Amino acid sequence: MVMSVAAPQARGKYSEDKIFGANNRANALADKLGVDRVINGTVGSILDEDGNLVMLDVVRQAFKELLPKDIISYAPIQGYPEYLDAVIDQCFGASRPDGYIRACATSGGSGVIHHVIHNYSEIGDEILTSDWHWGAYGSMCIDNGRKLREFELLNKDRKFNFEDFKAHVTDLVAKQLNTVILMNSPANNPTGFALSGEDWDKVLAFLQEIVTNKEKNIILVPDVAYLDYSGEKSECRRFFKKFGNLPANILVIVAYTLSKGFTMYGQRMGAMIGVTSDADVAEEFVAINQYSNRATWSNSNSAAMKAMIHICEDPEKIKQLDAERANYFALIKERAELFMQEADACGLVYLPYLSGFFITIPLLGSQTVCDELEKENIFLVPLGKGLRLAVCSVSKKKIHGLAVKIKTVTDKLGIDR
Repeated sequence: MVMSVAAPQARGKYSEDKIFGANNRANALADKLGVDRVINGTVGSILDEDGNLVMLDVVRQAFKELLPKDIISYAPIQGYPEYLDAVIDQCFGASRPDGYIRACATSGGSGVIHHVIHNYSEIGDEILTSDWHWGAYGSMCIDNGRKLREFELLNKDRKFNFEDFKAHVTDLVAKQLNTVILMNSPANNPTGFALSGEDWDKVLAFLQEIVTNKEKNIILVPDVAYLDYSGEKSECRRFFKKFGNLPANILVIVAYTLSKGFTMYGQRMGAMIGVTSDADVAEEFVAINQYSNRATWSNSNSAAMKAMIHICEDPEKIKQLDAERANYFALIKERAELFMQEADACGLVYLPYLSGFFITIPLLGSQTVCDELEKENIFLVPLGKGLRLAVCSVSKKKIHGLAVKIKTVTDKLGIDR
């Protein structure tokens, strides 16, 4: 019998992150054989065509301009007011929804998801998300005494599966006071899929209907981690306008992060943005989540907030920010289109991709396929129902021919979709 001194709810917890594990193996092999001989499709960060981790120039300059006090000072628990204003403006752009809007700094987008689970669901509740989702959702639910429940993201026509979404929400509303919904769109991780404007219209109309005249609440969480690489700046934000003027028992909490849009992955800086038609709900949002900041990590990264403030208070720097993002969005799009073109040509099936960092190949036996691909110095991420390829980090030179290599391996192994 294994000795344990952990509390009962903590015993047996263990997590070996497959993404970081595969990345570590790829890097070790690249050090041995040379970077040119290894394809590392695991990294969820932007790498340039030479394989270098990208830091936007405007962000690099902003950090250089920080004063010592900007870097080492304790920040307010809620976040600097200028930071919170900048977050709201950067997130919504010209599509700011009507209503009471409040923001609270968090430790990356992960901090948003943690606080939502912790403060808007009860112990034992189920949290709803799609079957294709970021794996940490499940870990955060379990660690907080909740369960993750999945609806099928895509129907047989490879469109948003509204009917399955509707069935799961209906069941949860009947059983729970609050129904928390994590909706990673646009640029879903791991598929690159996104809800259309019409999809959002159907979702919001249904959510309003399901809680009308009920003492039940919906907490809708659009996780927009990859927003800034999901399309043209104004166009990809239009759906935000739909979140205005919703009933008071529907609270929208946008999970926003500086990790991708500002290439500050390791700075762990983000914000939760509440959108509500009710003043009391807005004030409660700030109070309880600020409290959880203090109770969880105390306060947030001062330097990262100050760097964002320095950029966003200068219109010229914002223009530079937009231009740099647009360039990398175009590069990722070129890589994705090249992969999809070659996949179509060789018959390799992939899930509907619109934008973002990742493309997913649906299949069974993903770990077996990854193990075989690693023999050819190709590293991808095995998922429960497929393989994830990070087009954000693989150069066009290495993308070329990759689909054929994957198809050859799956055919050799007799892998079924």
